Amino acid sequence: MEAIIKTNKGTMKVTLYSEDAPNTVANFAKLAKQGYYNGLKWHRVLPDFVIQGGCPNTREGANGMPGTGGPGYQIDCELKGGNQYHDRGVLSMAHAGRNTGGSQFFVCHSRNNTAHLDGNHTCFGKVYEGLEVIDAIKQGDSIDEINIID
Repeated sequence: MEAIIKTNKGTMKVTLYSEDAPNTVANFAKLAKQGYYNGLKWHRVLPDFVIQGGCPNTREGANGMPGTGGPGYQIDCELKGGNQYHDRGVLSMAHAGRNTGGSQFFVCHSRNNTAHLDGNHTCFGKVYEGLEVIDAIKQGDSIDEINIID
């Protein structure tokens, strides 16, 4: 399974880790197919670390503090599968503590500052085309659309 993440700065093509994090991938795919991510903003951008998006509080006209919202439910972390290594281009589930993820995810800039995330956040995909888009994203840039290719 793959995802195509269209942003105002370009497109990223992602291989999803369906075997290593099946529940996280299924959740991400479900939300993407529902159009949940369309129009959300990248609300957290830390150079040489991550870009983070998926918070519904960043939608135009939404109330609530960006970075604090979710889909109304939580999913468990999946940390035992393969590919649980936060390297450049890896998509990982953001959370406010173990087993509290939902819709927010981040994409790693590099491996330089992400080793401490291994075993704590579920890696569920990796950008294989459009890595330069990660570097171009600034806080407030948009996730225009996420398409899933089964």
